Amino acid sequence: MTIKEAQEVIDKWINTTGVRYFNELTNTAILMEEVGEVARIMARKYGEQSFKKSDEEVNLADEMADVMFVLICLANQTGIDLTEALEKNLEKKSIRDADRHKQNEKLK
Repeated sequence: MTIKEAQEVIDKWINTTGVRYFNELTNTAILMEEVGEVARIMARKYGEQSFKKSDEEVNLADEMADVMFVLICLANQTGIDLTEALEKNLEKKSIRDADRHKQNEKLK
């Protein structure tokens, strides 16, 4: 599925199954909540925290998909074409960081 297709599929889902979009502020708060859930898993799986018994059934891929879902909702609500935005962002990074990371002693 392309990013454009994902934006279209989610828009259709929201306007049928979901009834309507939550407002932008609500979706921003939900996005932060979902990112927090990803951070919680990362801290336990790759960091120094340990899992609680209730955390054992967590699914990192599903939580990342939740982040993408809400981010796509916000893009749809604000009229942002995420494909175009990502392409422009990568172009910016490619120009700005053309030599930056190659010269970073910490990465060698």
